[in-house]
Amino acid sequence: MKYWLFAFLLWCGAALAAQPLLGSDELEPMLSAPELRIVDIRDAQSFAGGHIEGALNAPYNEWLGPPENFGILPPAQDMAALVQRLALTPDSHAVVVSAGSDGTDFGAAARVYWMLKSLGVKQLSILDGGMQSWDFDGMATTKAVSAPAPSEWQPQWSPRWSATRDEVLAHVQKGDAVLLDVRPQNFYLGQFKAPMARMPGTIPGALQQDFTRWVQNGSALSVAPEQARRLAQEIRRPDGQDLVLFCNTGVWSALVWFEMHEILGMKDVKIYPGSMVDWVQAVPMLPTLNAPSRSEQIVQAFAQAWKNLKK
Repeated sequence: MKYWLFAFLLWCGAALAAQPLLGSDELEPMLSAPELRIVDIRDAQSFAGGHIEGALNAPYNEWLGPPENFGILPPAQDMAALVQRLALTPDSHAVVVSAGSDGTDFGAAARVYWMLKSLGVKQLSILDGGMQSWDFDGMATTKAVSAPAPSEWQPQWSPRWSATRDEVLAHVQKGDAVLLDVRPQNFYLGQFKAPMARMPGTIPGALQQDFTRWVQNGSALSVAPEQARRLAQEIRRPDGQDLVLFCNTGVWSALVWFEMHEILGMKDVKIYPGSMVDWVQAVPMLPTLNAPSRSEQIVQAFAQAWKNLKK
């Protein structure tokens, strides 16, 4: 008897759990739910031009870390203040909505989802394809602004789904985790670098898999679960090892984490939020694979400057 009761409770919990990815037709009927909080991460001007009814604006730049590396987490008090302004509690159903322009935009939504999950929000979703899909599907928008009373919840950060620089370095030294660089191959090979990075290259021992393969044709739409499983199967991970994802500043890796961990249900998948920008800013310098020589870096910098000048 106790077994059947336990099984029933588990079933009820699964039935009540929010779907990580929602289509427009799935979100639209939920708009009147009192626990729903739509977190629109577009810029203020785009939000003012039209948004989903009840949405609250929290532009993505409010979720970023310091100017020297946007991927580093903001101070705890800043994250708490943002969550409170959005009237969030652990029991809210937060739906993150981006512009839906491309994979990077999807990554921004996934990064906010990951942050809210780590802060303790239990029910979370992303609108697949963002506002671009919502508009394409002919769903209604409004310019009316909601102003719910702020919450008094004091969130506490859980490190369960993240890895620090020191932890990643320990993995490199021990070889006891799979490190996955989800940047395009030219970053991995040290042929290109992010503007905030001091030098190109990747973390020693890292594998590479381009994040753009996890979205449909350069859009902000997730690939089908079958395709996601095939992509995940390309990564050989010994039993018991963590899988640590990184990119430049933790945006592209958040997209892959979301699909691996939340959609496919893979365990022990983490994000190194500071990613390569943080890795190459370490003092003393940490070992870096595919780092070009000083002369090669000068040539690369000149080529990039010339390319920018011609735009």
